[in-house]
Amino acid sequence: MREAEITRNTAETKIRIKLNLDKQTESKISTGVGFFDHMLTLFAKHGRFGLEVIAEGDLNVDPHHTVEDTGIVLGMCFKEALGQKKQIERYGTAFVPMDETLGRVCVDLSGRSYLVFKAELENPRLGDFETEIVEDFFQAVAFSTEMNLHAEILYGRNTHHKIESLFKAFGRAMRQAVTINSEIEGVNSTKGVI
Repeated sequence: MREAEITRNTAETKIRIKLNLDKQTESKISTGVGFFDHMLTLFAKHGRFGLEVIAEGDLNVDPHHTVEDTGIVLGMCFKEALGQKKQIERYGTAFVPMDETLGRVCVDLSGRSYLVFKAELENPRLGDFETEIVEDFFQAVAFSTEMNLHAEILYGRNTHHKIESLFKAFGRAMRQAVTINSEIEGVNSTKGVI
């Protein structure tokens, strides 16, 4: 099984994440931020990952530290669970419609960290969730996984739908990228390492 369990404690947050790339289980998500819990649940479901997230953060300040640090630890879990990345597809692309919205996420598990994020999120808040944190979350995941992550809203109106389409597309793109292909010899790179 390709899995990882990582705990990261700081003065601002305490995060524990357990990730299984190969066995989907019912998600157990508790961050104290309702909308974010919903998005992580969607990500795990559409990526077919086993995911447990327990996060305690300084929500009396705002959700930013909790959301960003969860992204850091999730990326660390992906990096550990992937190991040497032998025989993985490496690349993943997903388009996800959500009513009037269309989101696209493309990933490359390249060992190089880069984020391109293009989404106009007109509504600044959804419940207690500040929507500008979405970009910070994806940046944290991309950098700690060491992958290229391109996330874009091609069109849409509703901010909830836009963010939801990105999290679902992220799950589907990651599922494609982490999938083992027995026809690949070693790692999927002419360098011999990713």
